[in-house]
Amino acid sequence: MRHGFIPLTVSVLTVGAALAETDQIDMILTATAKYADINVALAEGFFPAPPGDCVSAAAEGLPAEMGAMGIHYIHPGLLGLTPPGSGRVNGNGMNTDFTTPSILLYEPQPDGSLQLVGVENLIFQSAWTAAGKDGVPMFGDQPWNVMADMSDTEGDEAHGFEPHYDLHVWTQRENPTGVFAPFNPDVTCG
Repeated sequence: MRHGFIPLTVSVLTVGAALAETDQIDMILTATAKYADINVALAEGFFPAPPGDCVSAAAEGLPAEMGAMGIHYIHPGLLGLTPPGSGRVNGNGMNTDFTTPSILLYEPQPDGSLQLVGVENLIFQSAWTAAGKDGVPMFGDQPWNVMADMSDTEGDEAHGFEPHYDLHVWTQRENPTGVFAPFNPDVTCG
């Protein structure tokens, strides 16, 4: 074996997995491009997740250089939201299809408009467990994030929601920290 030689089977598998992921991201981008027009999102039942704030790392007590997520526009039917009570938001939706996401991520613009930057899906842990699912949901080889509020911190790591799994896919705005990272340093709330 020569120095630096990579067996063909490994490189074909690695390239194949990367191409499959790229194809999936491209399909999500194409399917969600219509939501660049916020009026399309509103007409299809999306609305700003209360309280309607733009979520930034700094506001969550994290380093500001991590960036932001943006304003979350949620689809209550896809999340299977239960009627509001006095506690955290909960639901029973099991949507894992990112071409029809349950959450759209928008960055506020200086002129007051909103720019679509990515999509997200969220599944409440209690619904996932009740459906007999083990482990965390997966997108290909990518595990979803586990989110729950930690009582020993000032911030609300779960953003007012019951414990859940979620995954961001930065389709309309490239993310230098990764296509699935929760925050994007190239997204701002300013």
